Amino acid sequence: MSERQSRPGPGGRTKSGKPRPGTGGHGKRRLEGKGPTPPAHLRPGHPAQRRLAAARPSLSPENGKRAGEPGGGGTKRSGSKPRGGGSAEVVAGRNAVLESLRASVPATALHIGPRLDSDERIGEAVMLATDAGIPVVEAGRAELDRLSGGAVHQGLVLRVRPYAYAHPDDLVARAGAAGQPPLIVALDGVTDPRNLGAVARSVAAFGGHGVLVPARRSAGVTAGAWKASAGALARVPVAQASNLASVMAGYQEAGLFAVGLTVDGASPVSDLDLADGPLVLVVGSEGRGLSRLIAQRCDVLARIPMPGTAESLNAGVAAGIALYEVARRRAAAGM
Repeated sequence: MSERQSRPGPGGRTKSGKPRPGTGGHGKRRLEGKGPTPPAHLRPGHPAQRRLAAARPSLSPENGKRAGEPGGGGTKRSGSKPRGGGSAEVVAGRNAVLESLRASVPATALHIGPRLDSDERIGEAVMLATDAGIPVVEAGRAELDRLSGGAVHQGLVLRVRPYAYAHPDDLVARAGAAGQPPLIVALDGVTDPRNLGAVARSVAAFGGHGVLVPARRSAGVTAGAWKASAGALARVPVAQASNLASVMAGYQEAGLFAVGLTVDGASPVSDLDLADGPLVLVVGSEGRGLSRLIAQRCDVLARIPMPGTAESLNAGVAAGIALYEVARRRAAAGM
C-alpha cells in the first residue's frame, strides 16, 4: 500500500505511519502525566511517611482498622453510635500545646519543628510528652502546616488521641456496679466543649456516673473539653446518643426519672423529691435552654432560683449547682 493510500495511524503518528514530532510515537493518552508529585508523607518509604506511620495509633489485628473507625471493633446498640466514634484532633501553638500537655490530654504524638528558637515552653513540652510516653517526632515546616491545617503552630503540633465514647447503657451499668442509683447528666444543644469539660468535672465531684451528649450538633470531647475538665474526663465516661429523646425514653423505661433544668421550672432544685432516686439531669444551652421535644420528654422541670440580674446560667454552672443539690439530698438520706 502506498504512502498516499495508508490509513491514519494511532494518535501519535501521522497518516503515513511515521511518529509525529515530539511524541516519541505515543498517543495523547500515553503522554498524559500521572498527576502532581504526592507530598512526602504519602510517598512509601520516604522518611516523612515513616515518621507519620509510627505516630499513628496501631491498627486492630482483627480487621486492620484503628479503634474508633467504622468497623474498628466498636459495638452498636440501639440509640447510640458505635464506641470509639471520636475523631482525631490537633492542637497547634506553643501555649496551647503546653497547656494540653499539662492537663494530661491523651495524645498520640508531639510534632516539633527543626531549628526552633530557644524557648522554655518547647523544652517543657518535650519533657512532659516524654514523661507521658508520647512520641516526639521532628517534622519540617510543610508537614507542620499540613498537620495544623494552616493554623499558626510556632513549630509545635500535638496530635490528640480520638476519644472512645461509651454506650448510654454503660452509664447505668456503671452505677449498678457501684451499688448506687444512677446519676447521669444529659446535655441538650450544648456546643461549647469547655462546658462539657466543666460538667464532667462537676459529675466527678458530686458522685455522678457519666455524661450523655447527642452525636450531632453538640460539643464533643476535644482538647478544650479535656483542659476544662482538669483531668475529670479520665474518670467520667461520656456517651453519645444518635437520638437523645430515644435514649432518654430508654432510661425512663429502665426506671430513671428525667429532670430538666429550665428558668420556669415548677419547683426549685433544692426541693427536688426525686433526688434520691435514679436520675438523669437534662441541661440545655445558655440562652435557648431545653428544646421543646426534650422538655416534653422530662418527668419534671426544675429551676435554679436566681435572685440576681442574670437571665440564665451556662451549662457548666447550672449542672454543678443541680448536682450539688442532688448530692446534698442523697447524703441527708444516708446514700
